[in-house]
Amino acid sequence: MAQISIADAEALATRALESAGASSVAAAATARALVYAEAQGTVSHGLSRVAQYAGHMGAGRVNGQATPAIRREHGATLVVDAADGLAFPACALAIGRAIEMARAQGVAVAAVTNSYHFGAAIYHLEAVAAAGMVGLAFSNSPAAINAWGGKRPLFGTNPIAAIFPRRDSEPLAIDLALSEVARGKLMVAAKEGKAIPEGWALDENGRPTTDPARGLKGSMAPAGGVKGAMLALTVELLVTAFTGAHFGFEADSFFEVPGNMPKIGQLFLLIDPAAMGGGEVFAERVETLVAAMLADDGVRLPGARRYALARKAASDGLHVADATLAQMRNLAG
Repeated sequence: MAQISIADAEALATRALESAGASSVAAAATARALVYAEAQGTVSHGLSRVAQYAGHMGAGRVNGQATPAIRREHGATLVVDAADGLAFPACALAIGRAIEMARAQGVAVAAVTNSYHFGAAIYHLEAVAAAGMVGLAFSNSPAAINAWGGKRPLFGTNPIAAIFPRRDSEPLAIDLALSEVARGKLMVAAKEGKAIPEGWALDENGRPTTDPARGLKGSMAPAGGVKGAMLALTVELLVTAFTGAHFGFEADSFFEVPGNMPKIGQLFLLIDPAAMGGGEVFAERVETLVAAMLADDGVRLPGARRYALARKAASDGLHVADATLAQMRNLAG
């Protein structure tokens, strides 16, 4: 492991992405998001993605020079077209405009279409909490979960995130994918020739398997069984049906090169507490629940560990895998 400051990591990731074909704006926005995830301990969505994104730009799976644009606004809704580019500039455009709309109307729904992998879902909601609002984020991804009772992967692992601002404290930050475990755990087990626990994956015939290779050819088990599968279906429709974005089964795996432009979707829901019961009522209710949770020994607030790691990274720097750092430096030239 190598140590690098957050500022140096962002600068290096930005140079690497620019060298691979990203515009300066897209590269900087993407680097910030990946460093954020790395600092919070979500390394699967951190700096290891720099090389993947670079490879996808080179293979034509994502347009690093794309400029996102607002395609439509109506009432409290808007649609942003990512134009097959990196997702972070498009999501930032959607969130920024949605905050303005929610301030004026109490609520806003922002959809992003023709998009790409959007990293750690909670990242996009930090600005929402900073504005004193509640935010929810949804995205689909290439197919990995089968419809309940079926054999064929149709839905992505479809992350869901929610953020609730707090009075004088870090927000409650909830971020989860809808598969029982990350697909990466199967990839590691297959590489090491190890079995996986039953309940992680299904084989090509829709049967539970402990063979990671069979699981990778089949599908990921949804978290919570049928309930997780129904949530995955819900997210799939929320982020595609309103804009025409691709379903998960229409997008090639992010682990494939070459492959198609994924054209997946994201959706953000913002609510301003001031427009409802009022900011003071909201804050009192949140803090009352937090106090009740923390009165029970062993309870850890959602997001607390990630924020603690981020504070440590801000002072001590990041510890990044040598191979990841070497890839970034090689790309940066």
